[in-house]
Amino acid sequence: MENFKLYTPTEVVFGRGVEENTGETAAKYGRKALLVFGKGSVIKSGLLERVEKSLAAAGLEYKEFGGAKPNPTLAHAEEGIKEALLFGADMIIGIGGGSAIDTAKAIAHGTANKDQNLWDLWTRKVPLTKSLPVGAVLTIAAAGSEMSDSAVLTNEAIGKKAGINTDFNRCRFAIVNPELGMTLPKNQLSAGVTDICMHTMERYFIPGIKCDMTDEIAEGLLRTVIKNGKIIVENPSDYDAMCEVFWASSLSHNNLTEVGRGKDFSVHKLGHALSARYDFTHGDSLSAVWGSWAKELYMDAIDRFARFARKVWNVTEEDDTKAALEGIEKTVDFFRSIGMPTSIKELGVNPSDEDLKALSLDATMNDTVKLSRIRPLDAAAVEKIYRAALG
Repeated sequence: MENFKLYTPTEVVFGRGVEENTGETAAKYGRKALLVFGKGSVIKSGLLERVEKSLAAAGLEYKEFGGAKPNPTLAHAEEGIKEALLFGADMIIGIGGGSAIDTAKAIAHGTANKDQNLWDLWTRKVPLTKSLPVGAVLTIAAAGSEMSDSAVLTNEAIGKKAGINTDFNRCRFAIVNPELGMTLPKNQLSAGVTDICMHTMERYFIPGIKCDMTDEIAEGLLRTVIKNGKIIVENPSDYDAMCEVFWASSLSHNNLTEVGRGKDFSVHKLGHALSARYDFTHGDSLSAVWGSWAKELYMDAIDRFARFARKVWNVTEEDDTKAALEGIEKTVDFFRSIGMPTSIKELGVNPSDEDLKALSLDATMNDTVKLSRIRPLDAAAVEKIYRAALG
C-alpha cells in the first residue's frame, strides 16, 4: 500500500427537503453568496427560490449568476468573477451538477486572486494559494464535484480542456436531496451513472499494489451503482435507489477509493479531448472509449482486470485472461444497456485520420505527457485507442 493523505472536509447534508436548510448551513462560511447555476432548470423547478428563501431567512445576501454550460468554460467563469467582485461575495454556491459546481470553484479561485489570470491559476503557471469558500446544492449524481478536489474548465479560445486538483476545490458543504434527481431526463441519469463508475474504475486497475480495504470499498461501490443505476434509469421515482446512486457519486470522487493506490484518469484524458473538440457530454465521451482503452491495457494489469470481473461481475472463469475479457465485455454491455454510446461512431461523428492525430496530441499535451499508470501511453498509443473506438 502506498502512502496517502485523505482530506474530506465537506459537510454533507443529505435527504428529503434538505435544500430548505441551505441558509443555516451556508451561514457558517460566509454572509454574501454568489449563486451559480445553469440555464434555468433550477428556476423552473422552484429549487432556486427555495434556496434563496432559506438564505434570506438565515440573514444572508445573495446574487444570481446563471448560464453555466455542460462543459464549463473559462469565459463564463471570468464573467462570474466580475459579478462576484462587484457584489462583494465572500462565498460561492453552485446549484446544479458538476458543471455549476466546477464553475463555482473557478469563480471562487479567481475572485480570491483578482489580480491573477484565471487560466494561469488553472494551469498552475501561477500558484493557487487561496480561494473563497464554495458550497454545493446538488441536483444530479454524476461528477462528484460536491466532495472532490478537482474541477475542469474548457478554454474555448484555444480549444483546450484542463482540470485542476487542489484542496481549495473541496466544497465546505454539500446539500444533497436525491429527490431532485427524479425529474432528470434518462440520458442525464445514464451519463451520471457512467461517470460514477469511471471515477471508481480510474482508481482501480493500477497493478502491483496491495490495498484490500480500498479494493473492497471500490468493488462494493461499483456493484451498488450498477444495480441501482439500472433501477433509476428505468424508474427515477425510486427514492431508495436514487439515494444509493447519489451517495455513491459523492464517495466515488472524494479520494476514498484511491487511498493506498492513487489514480490513473487516462480515460478521462481521452474523454476530455473528445468533449473539448466536439462538445460531447462528459459521460458520453467516457463510455465511448472505455472498452477500447481496457482492451489496450488489460494484459498489463491482468490480475486487476480479472479481480474486477470476479468481484464486480461475478465472473466464474478461472483463467485470468478469459475472465478479464469477460469483465470488460460485461462493463461495455452495461453501458449499452443504460443507453450510453460505446463507440465514437455512436457519438455521431466520424473523425478523419488527421482528427484522430489531433485528438491524440490534445490528450497528451502534444506528446509531452504519457497517460496511464498501467503502461505509459504516448500519442501514438492514444491514437490507436481512438481508432479502435471508432466502431
